Amino acid sequence: MLIVMRATAREEDIAAVCARIESLGYRPHVMPGATRTAIGITGNPGAIDPVEFEDLPGVAEAIRVSKPYKLVSREVKSDDTRVRIGRAEIGGPELVVIAGPCAVESREQAFEAARAVKRAGAHLFRGGAYKPRTSPYAFQGMGVEGLKILAEIREETGMGIVTEAVDEASLDAVERYADCIQIGARNMQNFSLLKRAGRARIPVLLKRGMSATLEEFLMAAEYILSEWNYQVVMCERGVRTFADHTRNTLDLSVVPFVKALSHLPIIVDPSHGTGKRDKVIPLARAAVAVGADGLIVEVHPHPDRAMSDGPQSLTPAGFEQMMAEISQIAELVRSRSIAV
Repeated sequence: MLIVMRATAREEDIAAVCARIESLGYRPHVMPGATRTAIGITGNPGAIDPVEFEDLPGVAEAIRVSKPYKLVSREVKSDDTRVRIGRAEIGGPELVVIAGPCAVESREQAFEAARAVKRAGAHLFRGGAYKPRTSPYAFQGMGVEGLKILAEIREETGMGIVTEAVDEASLDAVERYADCIQIGARNMQNFSLLKRAGRARIPVLLKRGMSATLEEFLMAAEYILSEWNYQVVMCERGVRTFADHTRNTLDLSVVPFVKALSHLPIIVDPSHGTGKRDKVIPLARAAVAVGADGLIVEVHPHPDRAMSDGPQSLTPAGFEQMMAEISQIAELVRSRSIAV
């Protein structure tokens, strides 16, 4: 159920609708828009009679939401959501680029990478302090020490920090030190972790699962929004198919579909989407052309010595080339500019 308020509705009218929803045992979700305020309802096991709300002051109409992902849907919020992370805003008129190494390996390595991507025009810095790895013997990240290094990088460069949480304990630490919580592909349907992310006070970057359908992807975001964290950025990072010429198959078609069905912004990860350094820039160009709100790219000062994902990491010189090329495409194809 979606309650659409009149343009003239007062704050007390909105509060009265929320109180009515809570009195019925459900959860209200206020979604302000450019021309209207909508109030979504979750927690109801079945259909709600619109008569419950139509007589309240300020209510324009009560309509049923047809999509299973209620809060994520454009039926609830027609305006694009803009998510602010640090000084960057994803989902607005500017293309936002998140860059950095797969993992924080040392203070020296992380700062070298941060200074390089900052010079080239990156807006946010990525680096893993906790790493979910296929092998239990592979490098698992520096943990809290890595988070402290990331916080130092933010202090020096001014770039907001995006880093992954792999469980509820690490999410607590990430929320304390970073500016955005990344939920990785392996955890896209870790529903308890999604709910905890929904209770966080900072934005969430949600990566698509390796075999997730579009609806499953959107429903994962719904878990986060249902806990009142509406600051969610979707991320396409490739899905697993029969193809073996790349690490994953980057599904760029999902970008316009997400934009049509949801008000949430979506970015693309061409690093994991290809797994091959020489294919990252071509797919980054394509992602910008298809309408992505941003990119998240792995950059390492010495990829051949990287402790994880070296083969798909750009060098600083490669990242500079990518930024120059996508800037031209952003301006010519999408009438966007790179934020400075």
